[in-house]
Amino acid sequence: MLFDLLATHASPHGGFANLLHYVTFRAGCACLTALLISLFWGRPFIAQLKRIQGQGQPIRTLGPERHILEKAGTPTMGGMLILAALTVSTLLWADLRNGFVWAVLLTTLAFGAVGFADDYLKLSRRNTQGISKKTRLGCEFLASLIAGIWLEMLTPPELRNVLAFPFAKSFVLPLGYVFPLFAMITIAGFGNAVNLTDGLDGLATVPVIIAAFVFALIAYLVGNHVFADYLQLHPVPGTGELSIFCAALIGGSLGFLWYNAPPADVFMGDTGSLALGGALGAVAVAVKHELVLCLVGGIFVAETLSVIVQVFWFKRTGKRVFLMAPLHHHFEKKGWQEPKIVVRFWIIAFILGLCGLATLKLR
Repeated sequence: MLFDLLATHASPHGGFANLLHYVTFRAGCACLTALLISLFWGRPFIAQLKRIQGQGQPIRTLGPERHILEKAGTPTMGGMLILAALTVSTLLWADLRNGFVWAVLLTTLAFGAVGFADDYLKLSRRNTQGISKKTRLGCEFLASLIAGIWLEMLTPPELRNVLAFPFAKSFVLPLGYVFPLFAMITIAGFGNAVNLTDGLDGLATVPVIIAAFVFALIAYLVGNHVFADYLQLHPVPGTGELSIFCAALIGGSLGFLWYNAPPADVFMGDTGSLALGGALGAVAVAVKHELVLCLVGGIFVAETLSVIVQVFWFKRTGKRVFLMAPLHHHFEKKGWQEPKIVVRFWIIAFILGLCGLATLKLR
């Protein structure tokens, strides 16, 4: 919005309007704007959630016993704080003529809407059963499929319908008409992966911030022909604007983390976790780095695999591989304190983020 209003009035002698032509400047402003919105709006927003929700988020009785005592009464739907900061900041600082920005932003909001409906039903029914799994997955897959087709149409013809590999200079795998389905699985899969990880205070937020930082850099490089050619990346013109979206996501999540750090004043709920995962998946599809997201978001992948393995093995043998799934609950059952689990997962996420950045040069 500001870019559209002011960039056309740029002076040849410099000034603020000229700075808006730099993606890096607008990304920094987007991050700071989102951070300030979530920080200053956070306290009254949480107070309002407490007033409306009363008893707060229903706690799953099948989970660790201490959660029933320690987390009871904490309000949920805090993801709306992140989404509000993300949306306002993106609309202020991104080039709204860019199709990639709208595709990713609307996909994020669609996942947030599904999560909101799930949280609302849990609160109104006072149990942990939200919308049915079939309805929820159906909505997620529909939103993801539309996003996949939309992003496919925005991608240059030579890169359309192909899967790029992180360490390969030029090799790509043509997927043809299967690509929208692959994009659908990537976006919906990461939406649910972040949702499964969001079980401890701050556990999902920092890995999301790290992944968003990595993809802000990737989007900037892939969207710039000079840098893309130098690093032998597959250039996707226009994706540089997604670095502004990712920066806004970082700022909004950092402000939310102020209130979500252990012990949490608010939970992001499905409203936030589904939206953040869907956002990462959509950005990865846009910049043709889906496999790198699996590496950078390795924490989310591991949490999801732990649930799949647990369910599969229990149905097959009647025995459990983990003491409890997702994986973070397994360590809780082993006696690890919540802060230790959270910080160690953060450290692993940081290492995976560095590995993801290394793929930009190791070709």
